[in-house]
Amino acid sequence: MRKLALSEEILLQVEKPARYIGGEINMIKKDLDQVDVRFCMCFPDVYEVGMSHLGIQIIYDMLNKQEHTWCERVYSPWVDLDAIMRREHIPLFALESQDPVKEFDFLGITLQYEMCYTNVLQILDLAQIPLHSAERGEDDPIVVGGGPCSYNPEPIAEFFDFFYLGEGETRYFELLDLYRSYKKAGKSRREFLRAVAKVPGMYVPSLYRATYHEDGTLASFSPIAEDVPARIRKEVETNVSDTFYPEKPLVPYLKVIQDRVVLEIQRGCIRGCRFCQAGMVYRPIRERSTEYLKTLAERMLAATGQEEITLSSLSSSDYSKLPELVYYLIDKYKEKYVNISLPSLRIDAFALDVMSKVQDISKSSLTFAPEAGTQRMRNVINKGLTEEDILTGAMDAFRGGWNKVKLYFMLGLPTEQPEDVQGIAYLAEKIAEEYYTLPKDKRNGKVGVTISTSYFIPKPFTPFQWAPMIPRERFLEHQRLLQATVREQRNRKSLSYHWHDAETSELEGILARGDRRLAKSIEEAYRAGCIYDAWSEYFQYDKWQEVFARNGVTAEFYNLRERGKDELLPWDFIDVGVSRRYLWNEYERAKRETVTPNCRKKCMGCGAAAFGCGVCFEERQPDGSSVYYDASPNTAG
Repeated sequence: MRKLALSEEILLQVEKPARYIGGEINMIKKDLDQVDVRFCMCFPDVYEVGMSHLGIQIIYDMLNKQEHTWCERVYSPWVDLDAIMRREHIPLFALESQDPVKEFDFLGITLQYEMCYTNVLQILDLAQIPLHSAERGEDDPIVVGGGPCSYNPEPIAEFFDFFYLGEGETRYFELLDLYRSYKKAGKSRREFLRAVAKVPGMYVPSLYRATYHEDGTLASFSPIAEDVPARIRKEVETNVSDTFYPEKPLVPYLKVIQDRVVLEIQRGCIRGCRFCQAGMVYRPIRERSTEYLKTLAERMLAATGQEEITLSSLSSSDYSKLPELVYYLIDKYKEKYVNISLPSLRIDAFALDVMSKVQDISKSSLTFAPEAGTQRMRNVINKGLTEEDILTGAMDAFRGGWNKVKLYFMLGLPTEQPEDVQGIAYLAEKIAEEYYTLPKDKRNGKVGVTISTSYFIPKPFTPFQWAPMIPRERFLEHQRLLQATVREQRNRKSLSYHWHDAETSELEGILARGDRRLAKSIEEAYRAGCIYDAWSEYFQYDKWQEVFARNGVTAEFYNLRERGKDELLPWDFIDVGVSRRYLWNEYERAKRETVTPNCRKKCMGCGAAAFGCGVCFEERQPDGSSVYYDASPNTAG
C-alpha cells in the first residue's frame, strides 16, 4: 500500500483530496533502486488545470521511457492545502512517490501564462527550494522552465537555473545524459549549468548580463563568457509523425478541464494572425500523418476508456486530411458513443458534411473567433476572414442543426475606433438574422449568439510586440459601448455578452513584455500573499499596484508606449525562426490594413524555412493533400 505524504486528517480538511494522492490510471511507478535521475514535472496551477495540459503528458511519457529516469508530477496546492502546508511545515511532494520535491534532481516547470508567476514562487517556497537560482546549493533540484512564456523568460529569469526554449522532444535525453556524466564525475552545479548553456536551445540566465539606458529601455544584453552563445535558437521537432506521444495518458479520478483523449493533429499554424504568439513561435506548421493519428487514437481510447477525443491544433480546419480523419473516427467509434471534438475551427474552412458527421454523435454550441467586428480591423490583424465568410459559415452550421454560436473578439486592438467596437454587435446581430431566414421547420429552437471579449495584450514575437496597449479606462469605455450596442439590436434577447476584466489583463501585459527588473516586484507580490492571480476570486489588484508603485514599475512604460523599430527588446536574444525584419514588416502592413496571405498561398520569407521541415517544404497535390520533399536547413530559402 502506498504511503501518502498527507495524513488522513489533513486530507479530510481539504476540498478535493484526490488532487494530492496520485494513483491515477496509467500512472508510472518505478523502483528507486533502478533509477539514477529523478525529474519532477510541474504545472503551476491547480490539479484540474495542470492535468489537462498535453505538454506535460508528452514529457512525462517520454522521460519515463528511459530506464534510469523517473518522471513524476506536482501541481500547485489549492489555497486550503497551501495554508495547512505552511502552518504544519509540510514540504511539497510529488504525486507518484509522495516524496518531497526537494529530493529530486530536476524540477521542470511549464510556463503557460504569465499570471502563474507567483504560483511558480509558491511551488519553490513550499518545496523548500531557495527562490533565487544564485542561492541554491548542490543538494537543491535544478529548476528548468519551458513553455510559451519562456519565449520571454526575463521577468522570472533569476528564479530558474535554465530555460528549455522550444519543443521538448528534441534535447531532454541529451540533457539527462549530460547530467549523469557530470554527477558521476562529481562536478558542481555551476559546472553543469555552464555545460547546459552550450546545448542548443538552452538559456542559463546567470550567464548573461543586462544593462539599461537612463530612460529605462534595454541598452545591452550579452553573455558574460565567450563560450556562451549570444543568441539562442528554439528547438523544433521536425518529424511529428515519428516522435513521442503518450499512448497511455493519465486518467484522473476527478473531473478536470480537459477530461478526454487529446490527439494533436498538427503543430504550428499557417495563418499569420498578427496578435497570435503561438502562430508565430510554433512555426512552421507540421502535420501528423493520418495513419499515425489513427493508431494513436485507437491505443489511447483503449488505454483510458474515455468517451471523447479532441482533435487538437491551433487551426484544425487547416489540417489537410481533416475530413478523412474525422470520417474514420466517427465510423469506427460511433457505436461506442465516442464524441469527436473539433476546437480551433475557422468558419471559412469548415465543411458542412464534416459538421453533419460530427453532429450525429453530439450536438453542442460551435465556437468561432472572428476576433474583430469590422473588415478593416480583421485586415489590421490579418485574420483572413470576410464578413461573407463568417455569415456563410454560420449559416452552414445552422443548416447542420446547430442553434448556438460562441464568438470570440478582442477589444483594444491597434488602431481600433468606436465603430470597430460597435461592429462586433452588428456582426452578432447579422448572424442571428441569418438563423431566422431558415424555414421554421428547419430551425432547432431559438438561436443563441454569445459574444465574449478580451483585452488585447501585445506579446513577444508577434508583429504587435512593438504596439501599445490601450489604457484601461479606454478599454472599459469600449466595453460599455459594446454592451450598449448589443442592447440596441432587434434580436438582443438572442445575444449575450461576456467580457474579461481589465485589471488582470493590465498585469499580464506588464509581465508579458517585461524585463529582469520585474523579478523584485513578482517576489514582493508573492510575499504579500498573491497567488492564483489567474483566478478572479484570488487576484489582488491593489497589492500588485502597491508593489509596482514601490518599485517604480508603471503601465506607461511597459504597456502604453509604442516601442521603436530599433529598440532592443528583452527577448531579442532568442531566435524562434521568425525574423525581426519579417515581424516589423507585418507591423507596418497592419498599419496599412494590408492582408498577408497564409503560408500555403504564398511564402513571405518569415525565416521558419531554416528549420527544414513542415509547410516550407510541402507540395500541394490536386486533391489538396500534402506531399513533403527532403530539404536541408542549409538550403532553405
